[in-house]
Amino acid sequence: MKKSQERSCRCIVLPLLLLSALALLSFHVGFPSAFPDQKKKSHYGISDSNDAIYDHVVDVAALTRSEKLEIGEEGLLSDSAEFRFNSSSYLAAECEGRRVYMHELPPEFNSGILSQCDAYEAYWLNFCDFAKNWGFGLKTHRRSKSWYRTEAYMVEIIFHERMKRYPCLAASADEADAFYIPYYSGLDSLRFLFGNDVNRSHEHGVQLVEWLQANAGELWARNGGADHFVVMGRTAWDFSRALHRREGWGTSLLELPGLLNVTSLVLESRSFPWQEQAIPYPTSFHPAGGVNLHMWMNRVRRSRRTFLFSFAGGGGTGNSPNIRHSIRMECSDNPSPSSNPGCAFIDCEGNKCDHDPGYLMRRMMKADFCLQPPGDTPTRQSTFDGIVAGCIPVFFEKQGAYTQYTWNLPTDPGDYSVLIPKDDVVFGDLKIGQILGNFSRQEIFRMRENVISLIPNVIYRNPEAAAADEFRDAFDIAIDGVLQRVKNKNKSNPQTHSQL
Repeated sequence: MKKSQERSCRCIVLPLLLLSALALLSFHVGFPSAFPDQKKKSHYGISDSNDAIYDHVVDVAALTRSEKLEIGEEGLLSDSAEFRFNSSSYLAAECEGRRVYMHELPPEFNSGILSQCDAYEAYWLNFCDFAKNWGFGLKTHRRSKSWYRTEAYMVEIIFHERMKRYPCLAASADEADAFYIPYYSGLDSLRFLFGNDVNRSHEHGVQLVEWLQANAGELWARNGGADHFVVMGRTAWDFSRALHRREGWGTSLLELPGLLNVTSLVLESRSFPWQEQAIPYPTSFHPAGGVNLHMWMNRVRRSRRTFLFSFAGGGGTGNSPNIRHSIRMECSDNPSPSSNPGCAFIDCEGNKCDHDPGYLMRRMMKADFCLQPPGDTPTRQSTFDGIVAGCIPVFFEKQGAYTQYTWNLPTDPGDYSVLIPKDDVVFGDLKIGQILGNFSRQEIFRMRENVISLIPNVIYRNPEAAAADEFRDAFDIAIDGVLQRVKNKNKSNPQTHSQL
């Protein structure tokens, strides 16, 4: 009798323990699964008694932000030699054609810049916290393994930290297929854009070129830098001021003759310079491994989409005709469900959306489509935040993504996105809701699956992920792209002439 009771007890306790473990695991994927005030919804997002497909227009920013979690203190990123991989431990075949040599630049070009993280009077130029944790910034909460309060301009640090762990890092320059210049050009540009050197913006990068000419010697001169690459943590527009101009925005880094052959990985590229290649803006999602990644992808896949489309951003408050004004007007009309499927306007004025991934992700995951209008530049970080949320991007000009992120996104834009010409919305009678409302549930499902499959392509994983749990991310894609570009250039022009 006693043994029978023990067996009966085990049959009850073990399932309960398993359910508790699954619930705890689900919670730690990143964020709670629903809004604090979310009520039971049908598959289409409305209460079961309502026949409409989508909610009415609401100001999602007005919802509670009580989910904001405690920030844990983390140490500064490390620069010790123990984090550097030695390619000799790998089979030669695995690194054939993939060896990259990292120049040993003086501290003034990277780590020395980090020591000046609080050198500027404006509080928004203080990047000390953002430089922590390999450039990911502070964790969203102490136990977080994948989510950080990331500042996109820290991509130079993110790349540098990954390069230190690159398995095919060349021990000597003689065996390298490509050369990495670990210069924090975006962070260094702050002194030219906002600091004491604002009137010397044309000198940005001059010392770097002089150092390469003096120290890289024959390796630099033999191809004129065509086998070198550098990461620039800002848009190309911030580095493209003409050398002869002494006024205007930006520095002249990309205009320096000594760097014209170097592949420049920028957050946004222009359409004409061949050496520029856009790489994704870093999001706040940096999974510790493939398991964390797929758990998040499954959660995104299961998310209830209660709105047809959403817009996260600001601007458009004036009366001048522009796409953001048109979006704001359409989202604030508060029409009946029969005339508009529903828009979720996520107000990001006053930096509400900055470095708070929980606030943004929960809201983006409630929409089928995420509007990505241009701002000061054609692209926005929200494009990649939306992809991480499984939200189908809607662009209003081709340069918003199609002509820039060619290494990371599919060649057929229709597989994962929608293009609506902005002039048809601003100056015509075209309504965004009407266009997006014409997509069937089957088409939306297909496109969302394609978007979810793109998540690994646009994120930067934790550099300390175990080798067995690694996955191909934006860093890997960038390295492959650089190596292929160098290979193609060597084939087409084996005797590259120096422009130095």
